Amino acid sequence: MRSLISILDFSVEELDSLISTAKDIIAHPDAYWDRCAHKKLATLFFEPSTRTRLSFEAAMLELGGSVIGFSQASSSSASKGESMADTAKILSCYADIMAIRHPREGAPYVAAKAASIPVINAGDGGHNHPTQTLADLLTISREMGRLQDLTIGLCGDLKYGRTVHSLIEAMSRYTGIRFVLISPEELELPGYITENVLDKENIPYQVCRSLEEALPQLDVLYMTRIQQERFDDLETYERLKNSYVLNVEKMKLAKQNMCVLHPLPRVNEISVLVDDDPRAAYFRQALNGKYMRMALILKLLEEAKNPVKAAETKDNWVYDRICTNPKCICKIEQELPQAAKLTEQGVYRCVYCEQEV
Repeated sequence: MRSLISILDFSVEELDSLISTAKDIIAHPDAYWDRCAHKKLATLFFEPSTRTRLSFEAAMLELGGSVIGFSQASSSSASKGESMADTAKILSCYADIMAIRHPREGAPYVAAKAASIPVINAGDGGHNHPTQTLADLLTISREMGRLQDLTIGLCGDLKYGRTVHSLIEAMSRYTGIRFVLISPEELELPGYITENVLDKENIPYQVCRSLEEALPQLDVLYMTRIQQERFDDLETYERLKNSYVLNVEKMKLAKQNMCVLHPLPRVNEISVLVDDDPRAAYFRQALNGKYMRMALILKLLEEAKNPVKAAETKDNWVYDRICTNPKCICKIEQELPQAAKLTEQGVYRCVYCEQEV
C-alpha cells in the first residue's frame, strides 16, 4: 500500500505531477468537489496542530469526502497504552486514508507498516513533515515561477525543524539549488541530512550565523520558529528563542523578488509589520497547503484501488545496535525490534528516526 512517510517516497516527476494537479484544482475547483464522495479521512493528531490538521480536513471536505479522528492523544486509546501499530490497524477498519501527527519520530512509519490503507505523515517529532514540503514546493513554484536555480536560506531551528529537513530532501533533487544554513551552533542541521542529502548529492551549501549577511544573496528565505516543545532544557530554549528576527529594516537588504516562507505558527521571528510586504508569502503558503493535500489525497486513494506491496530491502539492516534517541518510537512501541541500517557513508542509523546508532 502506497503511503507518504518521507518526501523521498515520491519521485521528482510525482512531485511535479502533484503541483500540476494542485494548480488545476485552483483553476477549476468545481471539477473536484465530489471526487472523494463516500470516502473517509482519519486524522490522528497526537500533538497540537492548527494548519496541518484543519487543512487536511478542509482538503477532504472540499473533495466531497468526510473526516473522522481526534486532535489530542488524551482522547485516543493511546492514553490507555495502545500501540501505534494497533491504532493503525483499527483505523484501517473505519477509514479509507489516514493522516498522523505524532511527537515520536518514526511513528507514521510504524503505522504504515501495520495499516491496510494509505498513511500520510503529518509530522513526526523533529524528523519529517512531507506534506508541509508539498505546500512549500507549490508556494515556491507560484511565487518564483520555477523550482530550479534558486538560492534558499533556511533560518532558525535547523536541528529540530522537521519542515526544514523535508524541504532540503525535496529541493536537493532539482537542478541549480544552493542552500544557506542560518542557525545558532546549537541548532545546526542534523548529520543525517548533511551527510545523506547535501554531501551525498554534492549540493552546495553555506553555514552562516548572520541573517543580515545572508539576505542579499537569497531567492527564498525560509524562516522557522525556535520550538520550545523540542527542548529538554528550558534554559537553552530561553537563550536561543530570539536568535533571529526578520523585520522591515532587514527586508531592505533582500532582493526585490525574494519570497519569505514560514511553516507557521510564528512567535516573534517575523515582525507583524513584514506581513504587508508583497514578498511575505507565508499566508499564501498556508492556503497552498490545502491544495497540495487535496492533490495528495486524490493520488493515494487512486493508487489504493490497485495496491502494490512496497518492497523494502533489509540486506543492510542490523539488530544489535540500540537507538539512544529518547524521542524515537522504538522507545515506547510494544515489541518493536531495534533496527539500524548502514548508509553509503558507512554510518549506522536507526530505521525509524534516522539518528546515528
